[in-house]
Amino acid sequence: MATPIYIIEEQKLRRNLQLIADVAAKADIEIILAFKAFALWKTFPIFREYINSTTASSLSEARLAFESFGAPAHTYSPAYTDEEFDEIVKCSSHLTFNSLSQYERFHNRAANCSLGLRVNPEYSEVGTMLYNPCAPGTRFGVTADKLPKQLPADIEGFHCHCHCESGADVFQRTLVHIEEKFSAWFPQLKWINFGGGHLMTRKDYDVDLLISLMRDFHQRYPWLKVILEPGSAFAWQTGPLVAQVVDVVEDKGIKTAILNVSFTCHMPDCLEMPYMPTVRGAEITDLEKATEPKTYRLGGNSCLSGDFMGSWRFSEELQVGDEVIFEDMIHYTTVKTNTFNGITHPAIGMLHDDGKLEILRHFGYDDYKNRMD
Repeated sequence: MATPIYIIEEQKLRRNLQLIADVAAKADIEIILAFKAFALWKTFPIFREYINSTTASSLSEARLAFESFGAPAHTYSPAYTDEEFDEIVKCSSHLTFNSLSQYERFHNRAANCSLGLRVNPEYSEVGTMLYNPCAPGTRFGVTADKLPKQLPADIEGFHCHCHCESGADVFQRTLVHIEEKFSAWFPQLKWINFGGGHLMTRKDYDVDLLISLMRDFHQRYPWLKVILEPGSAFAWQTGPLVAQVVDVVEDKGIKTAILNVSFTCHMPDCLEMPYMPTVRGAEITDLEKATEPKTYRLGGNSCLSGDFMGSWRFSEELQVGDEVIFEDMIHYTTVKTNTFNGITHPAIGMLHDDGKLEILRHFGYDDYKNRMD
């Protein structure tokens, strides 16, 4: 394979989808796909076999839901704009406002949507502040002290997002805070959306605990429809990014294998989170061991000085042309990539159950040029 490529494996995708569909059925909840983590629309026919809805955070995502997934979106945005709002409404079944001021400004223009408010429980166990929606000073959601005792008549739901690739035990502890803060308003609602970050397809995730939590919640509030909108869970461990070594350079005894992909362009969470990926056939080691034999930092091919991660110990010395395979590179990659430096975007392929690799998309010069047309 001469070009870098993301490969989504159909068998693994269906495995995740089946697990999610089973959880939804057993817990009597609706689980929908968050486009912010995965939006490969050519896979939507597979998704439609298992789920019925998606969640959007922008006009483009809402249109993708309506036009390509074939169902109106559950839409939330930190701030809607006059220019886009009416078209968002046309593409949405549920519409959540981030603030009471946004609600006051726009709710009369959203008569055909089920309206909700995002609420902030002021509690989250997300350790990385970049991803913590409940950090002090957050711009997300309304705190309990700012809610009127009687909600506006057209508010039918609450949306609460405070997880990031979290376990069911985290949800269990968070749910206590959500109920303590907001259960007084539950009799006025029809639905509650507990957001994303519920990583139920991870091997160590306690699926039974999640189902039990939701069943118990239904016992306490039987009139509330419960919605979860994970993103990572759908595409978790569904395929790699395959890259190639294009050069090996050395400085101060540290060898860097330069690849034909970029962390900042094609794997941004590796630098933002930071998320240390698994490299097939290699062992992660301490940075101070980067001078040891068969041990390399991995460098991207952009001009950003910090476009590297390391270090990994390989079984053999790396040579130009060798493949370097980053595992679990489907979620939060293709939706966040960019064309900084004009670096060629990896292709996107699907490995089908019959073993055939279908190329879903190639990228080239026109993709770079037309972004600025």
